[in-house]
Amino acid sequence: MMKNRGSLITMTLYLLFLLIPIYWLINMSLKTNTEITSTFSIYPQTFTFANYVTILTDPSWYMGYVNSMIYVVMNTVISITVALPAAYAFSRYSFMGDKHLFFWLLTNRMSPPAVFALPFFQLYSSIGLFDTHIAVALAHCLFNVPLAVWILEGFMRGVPKEIDETAYIDGYSFPRFFIRIFMPLVASGIGVAAFFCFMFSWVELLLSRTLTAVNAKSIAATMTRTVSASGMDWGVLAAAGVLTIIPGALVIYFVRNYIAKGFALGRV
Repeated sequence: MMKNRGSLITMTLYLLFLLIPIYWLINMSLKTNTEITSTFSIYPQTFTFANYVTILTDPSWYMGYVNSMIYVVMNTVISITVALPAAYAFSRYSFMGDKHLFFWLLTNRMSPPAVFALPFFQLYSSIGLFDTHIAVALAHCLFNVPLAVWILEGFMRGVPKEIDETAYIDGYSFPRFFIRIFMPLVASGIGVAAFFCFMFSWVELLLSRTLTAVNAKSIAATMTRTVSASGMDWGVLAAAGVLTIIPGALVIYFVRNYIAKGFALGRV
């Protein structure tokens, strides 16, 4: 009984510790800059939604969310589409250099985005893709595709090869077998891979800031412009941070079951 009570207290304290930054962000978003900079209070003395109104009515702010959502969705679709056949090949076939190729893919995930920022900038400026959504989406594929391949390969390796052979005997073509039989068997892996691709693309700042200027500027890059001659606009920045958390929270809610299976079965 005492052990269970101790575990409950420890978990409660841990959750409170994790929630303090989020609470403080929401707390700041409901204050004026004057109150934020002049007094210390655990809750707003005067509630104000002016910061959220600024975010939702100023095109330079809300278009950052629109741009981010466009290229993040594009990147997730491209990454999963490319990773599915690649992961299937790694899980089903052995060929010369397969392990070296697999490791090389993972090294792209290990490399910091700063290494690729200048080459991407030069390349996209030369071919006219600078400041477009597809530019950021393709750049993020550099580290999201290896991640998706690694996750999906772990799920696919757990599917018996006899299923493939049985489908071929029954007359299934490979595309029909892959879409109608194999993909539903690894649906959890697809959900987990899509979740991580979405989240890594959503929070990435350096490439999205380097490769955009106005038309495709992300919310993460927009949030860095809150410094002005009058100082830091803390309230608007906090409101933008709160709204930035919402898409990630929604994605976690919809794929929560897949994530749980991913931790149990795949390489998560």
